[in-house]
Amino acid sequence: MTQLDGLPVYQFEAWLDQPHLVHAIFTRHGGVSRPPYATLNLSRAVGDDPSAVEQNHARIYQALHISRSQVVQCHLMHGTAIRVVTGRGDGGLPAAADGLVTAQPGVMLSMRFADCVPILLHDPQRRAVGLVHAGWRGTLQSVAAAAVRVMTEQLGCAARDITAVIGPSIGPCCYEVGGEVIQALAAALPDMAAALLRREGQRVYLDLWQANCQQLLAAGVGCVQQMAVCTACRRDLFFSHRGDGGRTGRFGVVIGYRVVASP
Repeated sequence: MTQLDGLPVYQFEAWLDQPHLVHAIFTRHGGVSRPPYATLNLSRAVGDDPSAVEQNHARIYQALHISRSQVVQCHLMHGTAIRVVTGRGDGGLPAAADGLVTAQPGVMLSMRFADCVPILLHDPQRRAVGLVHAGWRGTLQSVAAAAVRVMTEQLGCAARDITAVIGPSIGPCCYEVGGEVIQALAAALPDMAAALLRREGQRVYLDLWQANCQQLLAAGVGCVQQMAVCTACRRDLFFSHRGDGGRTGRFGVVIGYRVVASP
């Protein structure tokens, strides 16, 4: 973890040699929101004071040296909808999607999380990036693989050139699931269902990290890194919907390429 303009963030050493790549996973710290959204809540839809949320957004944009007009977000559908972004956004919620991908310099992709899996995608050869939201429904529908497919088919990426990072989310230690999820998993991913479930007495836990990792590798991604940070365990660092009792904020993830000035 490092600091950007006073905000604690996670970045990835292997990506820091790309001087024009912007990427950051923010924590729950460094903002102005009051409990139960303390402090760097970036969601406008959880009941937080709108003015506090706007101040928090301004802080992360300042830390990354980007503008609000560069940021593209989306309204999550918990499916496999992947949107190709070709121009700057306006900081709003312009489209329904579960993943955003772009090869357009100056566009910054952003999403918010509080237990679901953030997946960051980066192809340094094509200078393309992606950001995916994978809850259990999206994971069972292979949303991460869908994003890789869009990057290869529509952005000209080679899957082997893509590195994926599985960010902080609820881990197999804490993600207890019931019959509905277990049955859906068996139907959607029969070959890997048994390996993804851990039974502890009457309790059953699902490993979303491993499910998404296997899907990314099967899609041909050259490298997958798992942060292996459980949001429910690390409520001191991240918002957790389950860990915080259902009333909490959302931490943010941003990725994109800066515009390179002509010599």
